Amino acid sequence: MLKNIDPLLSPELLHVLAAMGHGDEIVVADANFTAETLAGGKPVIRLPGVGLQRACEAVLSVLPLDADGGPPACYMQVSGRPEGFVSAVQRGVIEWMASHDICEAAQAIERFAFYDRVRSSARAIVVTGELQPFANFIFRKGVIAQVLAA
Repeated sequence: MLKNIDPLLSPELLHVLAAMGHGDEIVVADANFTAETLAGGKPVIRLPGVGLQRACEAVLSVLPLDADGGPPACYMQVSGRPEGFVSAVQRGVIEWMASHDICEAAQAIERFAFYDRVRSSARAIVVTGELQPFANFIFRKGVIAQVLAA
């Protein structure tokens, strides 16, 4: 047992998060996500019965986000909806991040571009029990910096 660690963070997930370096990306996805197909041998960690927002909260409780190079959080654009549509689950995660000073803006990525990015740069995929389709996020790891003295 560890203190102050969210109980959703299994040893396997904590290991992946700790091993990630600056700029590495992790996916938190809904139950319908094609994780095994896209993983290409990367770890797929399952959190059955856990909603996407709750899983994002757990991951972001220990994962610093990258402040350089554009939005450190991206979400899958919902297919078949007008551009700019954000689902209730996506809004919930984005609003939670903003209210906790984690990330002010997340970027929508077209579905197949999202898949390509997962294939090419995701370090691992966390599959939740979320049943809302297109409820998928990518988070880019930042650094924990010590302020340099002048």
